[in-house]
Amino acid sequence: MALMDFIKKQFIDIIQWTETGDGTLAWRFPMADMEIQYGASLTVRESQVAVFVNEGKVADVFGPGMYKLTTQTIPVLTYLKNWDKLFESPFKSDVYFFSTRQQVDQRWGTPQPITIRDKDFGAVRLRAFGNYSFAVSDPKLFHTKISGTRESYTVAELDGQLRGMILQHISDAIAQSGIPFLDLASNQVEFANALHKEMAPVFEGIGLKLDVITVQNLSLPEELQKLLDQRIGMGMVGNDMGKFMQYQTAQAIPEMAKAAGTGGGSGVAGDAMGLGAGIAMGQVLAQNIQQGLQGGQAAHAAQAAAAAPAAAIKPEDVMATIEKLADLKAKGILTQEEFDSKKSELLKKLI
Repeated sequence: MALMDFIKKQFIDIIQWTETGDGTLAWRFPMADMEIQYGASLTVRESQVAVFVNEGKVADVFGPGMYKLTTQTIPVLTYLKNWDKLFESPFKSDVYFFSTRQQVDQRWGTPQPITIRDKDFGAVRLRAFGNYSFAVSDPKLFHTKISGTRESYTVAELDGQLRGMILQHISDAIAQSGIPFLDLASNQVEFANALHKEMAPVFEGIGLKLDVITVQNLSLPEELQKLLDQRIGMGMVGNDMGKFMQYQTAQAIPEMAKAAGTGGGSGVAGDAMGLGAGIAMGQVLAQNIQQGLQGGQAAHAAQAAAAAPAAAIKPEDVMATIEKLADLKAKGILTQEEFDSKKSELLKKLI
């Protein structure tokens, strides 16, 4: 009797898997030296697939449902093994369960900036991160290329491989989309769509389906971000270079004031000197650039003024001026020579 109980324990009557929620993608049913009883029950739950592997070859795949393991339900095994009794006696076969549910909120990101070629800026180094979700879509292919004969295979073990694949194809995704960086940064959905289009075939190649991929942030390194801010500032002032110089001066004043304050004193006095130097230099820069831009117009105006006849001077104004000069000479402010010189100049204007 004890011998019969021992023999019965070697037969497997129920084959099933209850997921534990630890991110397991593939799980091998524990067989040891036990054998599957002819007519045993196989239960495959929703979001699962069961794969029978016989002598190292995938023999059959079962989707969700309950099955009685007979020659009618596993004909492939029959051909592979050529059992004398057509499975009316116990048989052995490795059984693997695969989770086909979505593995959500998987993270991806660029540990270091990646270099891409941009239409507007040329070579650009950018950072990006987001999340994605995937599921096992082809258990046979996934078993062959990824999970193999291991007792279990988890999402955590696959994470590094998937993130590396995404990073490898980011540059290609941007190049294929043809979307400039500024448009990518303002419309991250388009970037995510381009990345999904590039990555979906890669996932399919290992038996996975890429369901969703998102881009949560897209940014430039700090030094490039400053250049971008300047370009945005230029866009705000348009073609008005005078306004652009005012913008540049306003941006430069804090740095010039800081530098001047460091070398010209300390405390309130140093800050005041630094700020004054910054403002003065900014005004000179703005004026010089503005004068340079208007140089052509100014030269033309000067020529026109020189060519124009001198405006007529009223005699009474000349006499009034001479009288004022005489008064200044009487008070000792002007010398006789200075008075005579100015008087001569004024009288010539009446001729």
